[in-house]
Amino acid sequence: MQQLVTIIGTGPAGLTAAIYTARAALKPIIYAGLQHGGQLTTTTEVENFPGFEAPILGPTLMEEMTKQARRLGVEIVSEEISKVDFSTEPLTLWAGDKQFTSTTAILAVGATARTLGLPHEAELMGRGLSTCATCDGFFYRDKKVMVVGGGDSAMEESLYLSKICSEVILVHRRDQFRASPIMEARARKNDKIQFLTPYQAIDLQSDRRGLTGVKVEHQVSHKTKTINVDGLFMAIGHTPNSAVFSPYVDTDEHGYIKVTDFTRTNIAAVFAAGDISDPHFKQAVTAAGMGCQAALQAQRYIEALA
Repeated sequence: MQQLVTIIGTGPAGLTAAIYTARAALKPIIYAGLQHGGQLTTTTEVENFPGFEAPILGPTLMEEMTKQARRLGVEIVSEEISKVDFSTEPLTLWAGDKQFTSTTAILAVGATARTLGLPHEAELMGRGLSTCATCDGFFYRDKKVMVVGGGDSAMEESLYLSKICSEVILVHRRDQFRASPIMEARARKNDKIQFLTPYQAIDLQSDRRGLTGVKVEHQVSHKTKTINVDGLFMAIGHTPNSAVFSPYVDTDEHGYIKVTDFTRTNIAAVFAAGDISDPHFKQAVTAAGMGCQAALQAQRYIEALA
């Protein structure tokens, strides 16, 4: 039997799309993939998602969204979409070895934040380590933090954190930055931002409470030193999880799915929402908003076929 709406991904975008399409009686099915709940499952307290007076843990927020979707009858399948064929309609998809068709698809599998690959990163994520200053900067008010990166994202993160933290150390492995000159100039004019080049973070120091310092190595002399910091923000980019879809759906040079008119892709029956098509904001609330838009646009697409 052909599905009306297939949603791929269960972060804020996917679950919001599921809630809206379920309320429209479109019987959506979500394919959760390997990380049910998306990047929020790796965060601790979330203070900037509307509707919660007190901070809510990222995994708890996604659990509540999941419960809401299930209450509305959304079916959640714990499988990953391994292959698609969007060349004809209805759309053809594969979950493992199982092939099925769908009238529409909403792609909401997000983007994976790049990390440094240092020992103990996973256990310190949310306990001193972060990939999002906008999400977690508040927790480091009046504290000393480090940012690693050399592009515009690193400059933006450093400037944002300088408004909150007592000191920001920007570490880059080269003397030259990839950032635009205007962004670098803004960061250099900020008295709270200290530039440390050419250094690379090579190890993490911690105690039972979390991160206490970062060991860095000079890339020419290879001398090392440990810098005591309360937080480390990795601003080295994201990798959109778009590889499965890119043979059919247009992407930019970084792999983000291109959308026009809110969430429409170049395939009429395919919509994209959240971090997979948003290289700019990467926030739970903006992803949820895009999920709503994708759901409403998918609904109108289906109604137009009747």
